Amino acid sequence: MFTNRKIAFIGPGAMAEGMIYGLIHQGVAKPESLIAAGPRLERLQELQVDYGISVDTNNAAAAGQADVVILSVKPQRLDRVLDGIRGSLNAEALIISIVAGATIKKIQNGSGHDVIVRSMPNTPAQIGKGITVWTASPGVSQQQLEMTGRILGALGEEIFVEEEYYLDMATALSGTGPAYVFLFMEAMVDAGVHLGFPRRIAEQLVAQTVRGSVDYYQKREDPVHLARLRNEVTSPSGTSAAALYYLEKAGFRTAISRAIWAAYERSQELGKDAKSQAPENDKN
Repeated sequence: MFTNRKIAFIGPGAMAEGMIYGLIHQGVAKPESLIAAGPRLERLQELQVDYGISVDTNNAAAAGQADVVILSVKPQRLDRVLDGIRGSLNAEALIISIVAGATIKKIQNGSGHDVIVRSMPNTPAQIGKGITVWTASPGVSQQQLEMTGRILGALGEEIFVEEEYYLDMATALSGTGPAYVFLFMEAMVDAGVHLGFPRRIAEQLVAQTVRGSVDYYQKREDPVHLARLRNEVTSPSGTSAAALYYLEKAGFRTAISRAIWAAYERSQELGKDAKSQAPENDKN
């Protein structure tokens, strides 16, 4: 447990809240070790009441007292946030960024700080079921690497990579991945309703089918290619064969591949100097 370490979240949005919840409930940090900072007092007060953490409307003040500063703002706001905390960080403080597309170099240039971890969690991290890919600048010590692993491990699984270019790939595949899954599930539910199921039953059928399929794949004793599992449920001239033929004919694989590539290209674009601002009612 980080008893003598202060962790500041700059940007008190949904992902920051998920991290706060995970750190507290997995015993990685105590509420008194955590602080959330942002411009909206009402949002900060919500987190203070729900988790017993400290809050501050001054990003620089929060960052200045922290051993670990977690950047959890929208990409469009990053330039302004970095400029606001520049010069306030302790020399040995660690910055952990979960900002999509923001490169280590961009964060270094904006903050004037060299001890940086860039990471990409995904939405299930908010319930401790996510996966986070991360890398670090040369200035990050071995102790800070271990500390980062524990912090990100509170969100689910974590994977360290040596090369930063993997982060844009992870953004497109696992970071954006839940959106693809939710759209697929939504389409299945709507199809179930069209067949005649009540929506609540269609939702239950789809959710358990997806959950069970993933568990079946992950918990097999023998590693197996996904195509083999698909073949196991595809009988000749059966219902699965008919459905899969239509999906292949409709270009299902190509559409998924192109969508992920589009997300990858957008992640790279976000690493550039975006000047547009997010809406003021955003929780971040």
